[in-house]
Amino acid sequence: MSNDWNSNNDVDEWAVQPEVKYENAQETPREFSAHSSHRRYPSSGQGQGRGRGRGRGDSRRSGSGGAWGSAHWNNQPKQESRSSAGWGIDHGGGDQTVGSDGYAVQEPDPADSLPKTKAVDVPQKDPSDEFYDNPNTSGINFDKYNSIAVEVEGDAAPPPISSFDDPLLHPLLRSNIRIARYDKPTPIQRHSIAIVNAGRDLIACAQTGSGKTAAFLFPIISKNFYDGPSEIHAPEYEDQVHVSFPTTLILAPTRELAIQIHDEAAKFSYRSWIKTAVVYGGQPIEIQTKRLAKGCDLLVATPGRLVDLIDRGSVNVKNIKYLILDEADRMLIQLDMGMGYQVRRILGEEDMHLNRQTLLFSATFPKVIENLAILFMNNYLYLTIGRVGSTSTNITQEIFQLDSLADKRSHLLNILETTSQDESKKQQLTLIFVRSKKNADELALYITNKGLAANSLHGGRLQQEREQALSEFRKGTTRILVATDIASRGLDVPNVNLVINFDLPSEIDDYVHRIGRTGRAGHQGKAMSYFTQRFDEELVGKLVVVLMEAGQAVPPFFQT
Repeated sequence: MSNDWNSNNDVDEWAVQPEVKYENAQETPREFSAHSSHRRYPSSGQGQGRGRGRGRGDSRRSGSGGAWGSAHWNNQPKQESRSSAGWGIDHGGGDQTVGSDGYAVQEPDPADSLPKTKAVDVPQKDPSDEFYDNPNTSGINFDKYNSIAVEVEGDAAPPPISSFDDPLLHPLLRSNIRIARYDKPTPIQRHSIAIVNAGRDLIACAQTGSGKTAAFLFPIISKNFYDGPSEIHAPEYEDQVHVSFPTTLILAPTRELAIQIHDEAAKFSYRSWIKTAVVYGGQPIEIQTKRLAKGCDLLVATPGRLVDLIDRGSVNVKNIKYLILDEADRMLIQLDMGMGYQVRRILGEEDMHLNRQTLLFSATFPKVIENLAILFMNNYLYLTIGRVGSTSTNITQEIFQLDSLADKRSHLLNILETTSQDESKKQQLTLIFVRSKKNADELALYITNKGLAANSLHGGRLQQEREQALSEFRKGTTRILVATDIASRGLDVPNVNLVINFDLPSEIDDYVHRIGRTGRAGHQGKAMSYFTQRFDEELVGKLVVVLMEAGQAVPPFFQT
């Protein structure tokens, strides 16, 4: 049984994309399937990186990109079709320009730069459906990211890219990036894309909302495109047709974050041979094993469910070339128990490729996590954008001293009612954090009984209920969500303008992650926190540091 963070012990669930098959596809030459866009050259002795740059003692170099990137796009006759949802792309794929008559003219498709393999199942999504309903949009303060200090520790760090048109990125990925309306990379994306493309291991730390998911997905998907399809099975496993051999593994601490990462991975590998899948707690494991038997190139997983699937023989990590831990500090903080133990088991699998490329991402990295990195990373670089654990200056932070439950509820209700009556704020979403599952349900019911629709999200709810609550919140059907820390890490929900810490967390890193659900991608946001002396006294000193670093006012009751 899985032990996902905040999971109940209900049956497990899973989500995948619809599948289609190429018709009349030609056989891909065998030598292409063995191609890699980078090669590794082992050397003896310790890695030469200073301090953080030491690893297991091997160094690696990247190649030139290989034959896959040099394939020409097929010349197709122009076709006209009504563009759907303003995306300028028809269901057959291919970028289009839209004429004044409102019709789209199809241009050569970057997907044609990928050789078609025989009978390949291709995840396919219609860009007009809800999968693409929320294209990336940057806020008015987006360019402020460029003023944040960047530090790269370790030897021979490659120079950052300057735009998403950089030839380091595969043409098909660049096309999908344009479809998603990503205009220019953030600092962590500029540096991470270059570092990962060079074949280096990476620990990356940047503020919440600064684009960390794209920072690891873009270079990894691009490298997969250039690598080409891998062998489905190693020879010794040919009789085990039910086993899945992914080449990319992304671990996330929560089900909700795993789903979100998977959706982004599927979006940016659109129109390709890459098959993506996500596994997490919530539905019968048999559903997952059946789907995985069809093959999977890029797997997103929560640690507990992945351990279950490895134990059952449904997933083999022998072919993993790229390993990513998102919100890595949360998963590694206690390696001897719970999720940390599960991650250690996965990393310790005998079949796990020793020369894999490993990436760790988070907004917070306690020193103990950095020290652990030398155990399973090679000659890595350490990338920091701003100060580790700092908050975004796009978030206005306010703290109120309220020492009773009645006072907290009264203040909260006043804020919510004022917001609901303000025409300029009626579209905004409010995310409220509490300490426990019980508190989440009780507060959501209290708000609803006062005439304002609210829902709760926590590990005690059934997976279907969790997904429905988050889906309704994303769509704005329910504009108030009361949640435990299950929603504090990594979740990117557009239009969250206000985060309220009804109960402050016990750790400052959790505070940073919570308020980071607003003020994302250059947008402005607001965070309110209710300080209760008898519960939150030990957090005062660290809160003062966070407030001062972000240029926020320190409340007078912290100064007495």
